[in-house]
Amino acid sequence: MSVDSSSLVGLPPILDAGVETLILGSFPSPTSLAAQQYYAHRQNQFWRLLAVLLNESLADLDYAGKQRCLLRHRIGVWDVYRRCRREGALDSAIQSAEPNDFSQLSTQVPRLRRICFNGKTSARFERWFSELGYDTFVLPSSSPAFTLAFEHKVERWREGWLSTPARR
Repeated sequence: MSVDSSSLVGLPPILDAGVETLILGSFPSPTSLAAQQYYAHRQNQFWRLLAVLLNESLADLDYAGKQRCLLRHRIGVWDVYRRCRREGALDSAIQSAEPNDFSQLSTQVPRLRRICFNGKTSARFERWFSELGYDTFVLPSSSPAFTLAFEHKVERWREGWLSTPARR
């Protein structure tokens, strides 16, 4: 397969065999790609939301520390798209998207039970994961483009955390 030289390539997943909940976004922002870190844009509320839910001081940690903290809480992060073309940061601008290969997920992450989708773009994959037997939950996007008040985002994200995953 030839690769379009203008296509963008996403980030590797934050995963290990102990992960029970996977948060799937759509595709990293230009800021995140440049930093090679998930949710690196300072206005994205992802790390702030997780800090509240996990009662952890994520703002005090460097990126490696944030990754260790997530894995300690059995949380993984990845995106639904591995590669795409896009001008800017909006999901609506994603073109020629190629999904990540999730075929080995159940083998590589055997404790995985819950998939949470960070926004509606990634939630396009909800049915597919649900049919594989995963408990799924669509979260309001942590993006600053989604203008729901932070407190309401926290409430909805907490619902996703408190929902009891079905056992496969």
